[in-house]
Amino acid sequence: MGELKMPELNSVLVAGNLTKDPIFRQTSNNTPVVNFSIAANRKYKDSSNNWQEDVCYVGVVAWNKLAESCKERLKKGSAVLVDGELQSRSWKTEDGHNRSIVEIKAKRIQFLNKIGKFAGPDTIVDSTEEDLSYEDNSFDKFLSDEESELLNNQS
Repeated sequence: MGELKMPELNSVLVAGNLTKDPIFRQTSNNTPVVNFSIAANRKYKDSSNNWQEDVCYVGVVAWNKLAESCKERLKKGSAVLVDGELQSRSWKTEDGHNRSIVEIKAKRIQFLNKIGKFAGPDTIVDSTEEDLSYEDNSFDKFLSDEESELLNNQS
C-alpha cells in the first residue's frame, strides 16, 4: 500500500462576541496587530431535556489592514464572524515560566453589529454598513499560482 498523505487543512469559522476591548499595537517594524477574545455560545438540551448553554472563549489575532479595521470598529460586546486558521505560539514569561496559546489568526472578519447613522441633530437611524467584511490578503504571498487561482475561483 502506498504512503498516505494527510491533507494540509487548517480552517476555522467561529461567531461570537468580544469579551473586552481589542488590544491594538504595532510591531517594531510598524506592522499593525490587534488581539481580542470572543465568547462563542452553544445551546443544547441536557439529559433532562432542559436547555443549557456552554461558552467557549477563543483568542483572535489580526494583522495589517484587518487589524486597523478592528481597532476602528470593535469594542467589548461587538458581534463578529471570524474566518481564519489556528496557530500556536510559545514564549517565556518574565519570571521564567513557559507559556503557550492556541488562537485564531484571522483571514477575514465580518462585523455583525448594526451601526448608527445620524439623520439629524438628535436622531439616530439604525442601519447596517454596506461593507461589513474585511479581509487580510497577506496570506496570498505564500500560495502557489495554482492555489491562488483556486481561491479566486471560489469567490
